Amino acid sequence: MDLKKYAWELRLSLILIALSAVIFAVKLLLLGDSGESNTFSYIFNALGFLPLNVLFVTLLLNTLLTRRAKKAQQEKLKMVVGLFFSELGTTLLRMFVKHDSNASRLSSILSVDKSWTSRRYQEALDELSAYHGTISMDGENLQEVCVLLNEKHDFLLRLVENPVFLEGERTADLMQAVFHLSEELSDRSDFASLPKTDIAHLNGDVKRVYQWLLKVWLSHMEYLSQKYPYLLSLSLRKSPFDERADVVVRE
Repeated sequence: MDLKKYAWELRLSLILIALSAVIFAVKLLLLGDSGESNTFSYIFNALGFLPLNVLFVTLLLNTLLTRRAKKAQQEKLKMVVGLFFSELGTTLLRMFVKHDSNASRLSSILSVDKSWTSRRYQEALDELSAYHGTISMDGENLQEVCVLLNEKHDFLLRLVENPVFLEGERTADLMQAVFHLSEELSDRSDFASLPKTDIAHLNGDVKRVYQWLLKVWLSHMEYLSQKYPYLLSLSLRKSPFDERADVVVRE
């Protein structure tokens, strides 16, 4: 447990408990330990338990409000993630998968369907973490990625300006990787004449974006399966990992 995260709660708890102890100590000094009930005894008892009541109510309310705020933030984050894939993420994945030497293996890992449980999603994530595909894009392919990212530059800037999107650890890492790739590509003017060493370097940047995209996509599918099955259905019909994917419902 990170104690720094709960520093103010610990300080408040210690102060209120100490205050309560002082009040009961004063009662003991003034009234003794006779056990007799009188007006002063009731007053001291009420004062002694007051800090403890404040402590309980404060921590309880803070916990409930924090959980509620966190849940609302998570909902907003997932909505923004969905927008990201609609506008850019799915297209990027589709472009990358075409140049993945082990795309068939990836398709089997990410063959998501409506029957998947949380355990099945976790198994897929574990497999994904151990997955090693090889992205091999030439100058022409990289230029296509560059054009796409340039077209979506304003959209990406708006995402970064949205603090909700950067709340998620994976989405923040994804955006960092996407912007780095975009900057690398934009700084090159003639992709046809790039040496093999530079092509390999750029493919490394592409692979970084690819790996984060895969994890965020899978996480988003799990969220849709739990909250919005009808959105999951549409996303799976547009899956970038299924060559036969067809948005039209045929069965």
